[in-house]
Amino acid sequence: MSLRLTLLSLLLPLAALASPTVPPALPEPATEATPAPPAPRVLLVTTLGEITLELDAAAAPHTVENFLAYARDGHYNGTIFHRVVPGLLVQAGGFTPDLQAKPTRAPVPNEAGNGLSNQRATVAAARDRGVSDSATTQFFINLADNPAFDRKDEAGPYTSGYAVFGRVVQGMDVVERIATMPTGSQGPFTGWVPTTPVVIERVQILEPSAP
Repeated sequence: MSLRLTLLSLLLPLAALASPTVPPALPEPATEATPAPPAPRVLLVTTLGEITLELDAAAAPHTVENFLAYARDGHYNGTIFHRVVPGLLVQAGGFTPDLQAKPTRAPVPNEAGNGLSNQRATVAAARDRGVSDSATTQFFINLADNPAFDRKDEAGPYTSGYAVFGRVVQGMDVVERIATMPTGSQGPFTGWVPTTPVVIERVQILEPSAP
């Protein structure tokens, strides 16, 4: 047997023990990102005009669902804007025209610090200034940028902020009209109550907007 044949006979068993060549892995098929759900929209029909709100359920899920639940129940129909501070805010959602408080359910957690700031035309949950987790039915619309209402520190009620949960997308001119109403002290309030009631006649949940 030649030397060449002898070497081949020795190499063939070694080749059989070598690992087979692995083909390159195929890329995983691309998966489409799940689209964000459309933002809920709500129409406020007031005695001074219509206001459309777009709610941010991703940033403030508890606050948005709370607001929508009251809207579905008809709670806001016949309530008034009971606090109007020009250049600051207009507040509504809790009182009838004769300034009787409407009943409420349990409060929701304070979702301030969710990345949304109290800027002009945003909607935030009103609450007891001394109790952080006390928001129920009342809400306010910012007439200006109000960073003082944002969360500074979640530990204390006076610094935990007011949760923004939406914004005005139509009707900010109506909000400004409300802000020009003459105000005074009435009922349990020492000031800022419109002398001519601005009534929310009805609240209608609209078809959601595209994301």
